[in-house]
Amino acid sequence: MKKDIHPTLVTCTVTCACGNTFETKSEKDSMRIDICNECHPFFTGSERMVDTAGRIDKFKKRYNMG
Repeated sequence: MKKDIHPTLVTCTVTCACGNTFETKSEKDSMRIDICNECHPFFTGSERMVDTAGRIDKFKKRYNMG
């Protein structure tokens, strides 16, 4: 096996645009990200369905879903 081919991992502080911070392992000392699990719509429950030209209503009507 080759020696000295693996990067050295250090504790990295990740900072989100929303202000949330957490620690992980990385080659870098710090990272800045745009979106995290605290502000992503899927995880916060504020996810919205984008209905283009009433497609969701057509689907529900076609399959008698309400």
